[in-house]
Amino acid sequence: MVARPTRKKMYRTMQGRMVDIEKLRAANESTQAVGNMKVNARGDVLGSSGQIVTPKEQIIKKYYEQPKGKVSEAPSRTVQTPAPQPVETKAVETKAVEPKKVVTPKVATPKAATKKTVAPKKGIDEALDGLE
Repeated sequence: MVARPTRKKMYRTMQGRMVDIEKLRAANESTQAVGNMKVNARGDVLGSSGQIVTPKEQIIKKYYEQPKGKVSEAPSRTVQTPAPQPVETKAVETKAVEPKKVVTPKVATPKAATKKTVAPKKGIDEALDGLE
């Protein structure tokens, strides 16, 4: 019987050799990840020179501070907006509007309900009618 590795240590076989994935991850934490996200393998946000701008701990802390299911209303990039200028308000005259008369359409009532005819029972329905 072959013993399986525990969940703590994940091993993968590559070309017939066992590889310790956690050891490989730890050795390459500071290496920039491939792609256009500008992060290292650990998850830190990197600047243009490859220096850590935002550590992973701050990103995770910010994520868990937000209530679940709520999207941040702040833009992802902080853009400084000029202070709002006070707007002058003008007085607006209001006129009374006469309410329009609502015309309700007349609904035709049925004059006489048609009488349904009951079809006589046939076959098994007729045989089962008297049984309880």
